Amino acid sequence: MGKKKTYYVAVGTGEISQSATSSSWNYKIEANDDEIIKLREYFDQNYSTEWQNFFRAHIPFVEYHHDRENDAYDRTMKEVYSMIHELGDEEARSHIESMGILN
Repeated sequence: MGKKKTYYVAVGTGEISQSATSSSWNYKIEANDDEIIKLREYFDQNYSTEWQNFFRAHIPFVEYHHDRENDAYDRTMKEVYSMIHELGDEEARSHIESMGILN
């Protein structure tokens, strides 16, 4: 399991930091090493998907909903938010619930 430590997560940039002052963060979570590794993997996955989306955005006529990459991105984001919801403080949990992303 490992001991839980406090981390600050910026979802937009995929940053995970142990310093509250290092950057603008959205969520405060308590996580062990395994959980952080898993969260980082989700962010890495989405980072590569984002690049694919960037290039695809410059190819006309590919509609969003016909797009497997977007589905993968959305699925991964759901996993990210679900983990943050699980590990996050009260504020993180209620914010994610208010987004309605986990339903």
